[in-house]
Amino acid sequence: MTASTHSAIPHAESANVAHLRRSAAVRAGSHLYAGGHFVTTWHSHDMHQIEYAVGGVVEVETATTHYLLPPQQAVWIPSGLRHRATMSANVQCVAVMFDPELIPFDGSRAAVLNVSQLIREMIIYAQRWPIDRLSDEPRAERYFRTLGDLVLDAIDSDEALLNLPVSDHPIVHAAMTHTKEHLHEVTIAEVSRACAVSDRTLRRLFEAHAGCSWRTYLLHARMLRAMALLASPGQSVQETARAVGFDNASSFTRAFTEFCGRSPSAYSRRSATGYHAGASGA
Repeated sequence: MTASTHSAIPHAESANVAHLRRSAAVRAGSHLYAGGHFVTTWHSHDMHQIEYAVGGVVEVETATTHYLLPPQQAVWIPSGLRHRATMSANVQCVAVMFDPELIPFDGSRAAVLNVSQLIREMIIYAQRWPIDRLSDEPRAERYFRTLGDLVLDAIDSDEALLNLPVSDHPIVHAAMTHTKEHLHEVTIAEVSRACAVSDRTLRRLFEAHAGCSWRTYLLHARMLRAMALLASPGQSVQETARAVGFDNASSFTRAFTEFCGRSPSAYSRRSATGYHAGASGA
């Protein structure tokens, strides 16, 4: 029995990434990815999935939202939801899969959540039961049922705002793409020219099809890119500030702290801790 329609794994990575297959007797299990940068194709699973970034950055896209998983964050992907993932270089990512009969979930959208110490340790420990093992045991099923319940409680109580809207409107989609590709120096005038519309039209279309202003989208895109950069070993605050369009580190630090709840330096240290703790815990 196949746990997913996982056409997502590039040929070059097939030796390093499990195909997430399970026997009929296995209703939950885990998979660790630790490797280089790659992007999956669009795919879906017939199991629910919690994907946790132990170290490095994982990005998950659905038809409606672009999620960022810096270290210590996780994304819940319900069964049947088409998505694709981008793994950063040197990433460590643990995926835990749940049969929908084991962990009932009524929703149909993905969700990013802050991972408590308890959930984190349970995800790491779940590696003792890989999804591709040949048989199950009652203790494993009880364990995964408890972990799934904790994850669903965390989704209900504390979803993090680590996402960007997406749009299938051609002008808005083009504007989003141009904005993300030019974060270091982009202006709405430049984006409008690139999309062949007026500033006023672009603002109106963004509000209508993205649910936020272009300026809000820009700020969130800059902060999420900054979080991804700061998760890389050796990345300085000054370099990050320049890369996402801030003239000086102090203004970047204020904006980042307001958005993320901690300073860039504190966030970078926390990300580094995620690498070391994940390596020892696995």
